[in-house]
Amino acid sequence: MENTIRAYFQSWIQRDAEQFRRTFSEDAVYSECYGPEYHGLSQLLQWFRDWNARGRVLSWDIKRCLEAGNTAVVEWCFKCVYDGVEDGFDDVTIADFDASGKIRRLCEFQSKAEHCYPYE
Repeated sequence: MENTIRAYFQSWIQRDAEQFRRTFSEDAVYSECYGPEYHGLSQLLQWFRDWNARGRVLSWDIKRCLEAGNTAVVEWCFKCVYDGVEDGFDDVTIADFDASGKIRRLCEFQSKAEHCYPYE
């Protein structure tokens, strides 16, 4: 499962729609951390193309990956340029996989990349 997640992240970095397509099942559901949700591979591919027309992923690094049954929980850090603005954040993904090892459902949960330390 971690290899599939890594391939998914690399598809964004390399802007490789075919690799992106190979990581998802036909009926996949994807819920982004700030609200949008995509249903089915055709919507996912449209989102991938639209996003990459305006942005570029600079890095997408896995901090850790936990696997149980057909589910992976991945903590990661993301950096991009979108509409000319550089941004980044930390995130956690919960991904469920089908029997063939493709992502069937993926949900993201964002955290701010910059942390403060009020007691230091």
